[in-house]
Amino acid sequence: MTTQHFDQRQLARRWNVSPRTLERWRWQKDGPSYVKIGGRVCYRLEDVEAYESARLHIVSPGSASPTREQP
Repeated sequence: MTTQHFDQRQLARRWNVSPRTLERWRWQKDGPSYVKIGGRVCYRLEDVEAYESARLHIVSPGSASPTREQP
């Protein structure tokens, strides 16, 4: 089984954020889980998708603000 990985630059491009933002999130213990091998940071696709899903907000009809989807 092959696991797809993103490097910091690829994930930053996917989310349209700065690579420095991802660095700051790691330093603050925020953001998705990551793997560090030989000083190189990688993000597994499954961890990225889990992080995205955990932050999914659904806008309900007639609602003034979005609500967070409960797992």
